[in-house]
Amino acid sequence: MSSLRTALFQSSGRPGDPAHNLALLDAAAREAAASGAGLLVTSELFLTGYAIGDDLHRLAETAHGPAARRVSEIAAEHRIAIAHGYPERAPEGPEVYNSVQLTGPDGARLATYRKTHLFGDFEHGHFTPGAEPVVQAELDGLRIGLLICYDVEFPENVRAHALAGTDLLLVPTAQMHPFQFVAESVIPVRAFESQLYIAYVNRTGPEGAFEFVGLSALAGPDGIVRTRAGRGQQLVTAEVDPAFLRASRDGNPYLADRRPELYGSLG
Repeated sequence: MSSLRTALFQSSGRPGDPAHNLALLDAAAREAAASGAGLLVTSELFLTGYAIGDDLHRLAETAHGPAARRVSEIAAEHRIAIAHGYPERAPEGPEVYNSVQLTGPDGARLATYRKTHLFGDFEHGHFTPGAEPVVQAELDGLRIGLLICYDVEFPENVRAHALAGTDLLLVPTAQMHPFQFVAESVIPVRAFESQLYIAYVNRTGPEGAFEFVGLSALAGPDGIVRTRAGRGQQLVTAEVDPAFLRASRDGNPYLADRRPELYGSLG
C-alpha cells in the first residue's frame, strides 16, 4: 500500500463569506493535487468562519446543501479528497452542529462528523453537541477518522479511534491563544500513545475575540511531527505511510498491554 500525501490548509479564509472561502478551497485543492496530495484538510468552520456570532445559524447548511455540492465539484475536478469544516443544519429541526465532512476524490460524500465536546460559552451558545463519538471512512486503503478541535484534547476520544482501527485522524481546529501547547505538545503525544497519524489543521490570526495560533501539524505514531505550519495562512504537506504505521504498532505495546477490566471507574 502506498503512502497518502496529505495537505493541511491552514487558513481562516474570510469570515462570513462562504463564496470567497470556497474559491480559496478550490485554489488550495489545485495546489495540493499538483504536489501529489490525495487528501486536503481544512480548519474548523472553514466555510463560514468561526467567530461570526448568529451568522453561524444564518449560513448553516445541511450536509447535502449547496456548499457541500460545490466542495464535491472541487474534489472531483482536482481528483483529491477534501475534509472541510462547516456549520451543519439538521435536516429537520432547529439544531446546528459544528461539523466536518469528508468528500472523496470522485466527489462522493464519505462521512460527516458532528463535534461532540463543545468548548466554552461561545460554542455552547451556538451549537448542539454531536452524539456519535467515532466516525470513519475508507480512503486509499486507510481508515480515516474524524474529530474536531477540543475533541482531541480528551484522550478517550483518540483511544476510541485507535481501538476502532483508525489509521489517520483528521482534526480541523480553531486553536486559540494561549493554548498553543496543544498544537505543539498534546497532538504528537496523542499520536504516539494511540499509535496513529493525526492531521491537526488550525485557523490563523485574529477573529472576533479570539486569536488563532496556526501551528497546524501532521504527527506520526512515533510522536514526531512530519510537517508544521507557521502562524499565517499556509499549505503544507506530509506523507502518511501505512508500512511505517504497521511497524510502529508492531513495536509499541500500548494497545496490547491495556487492561480494560481495571478501567471501569473511569466511566
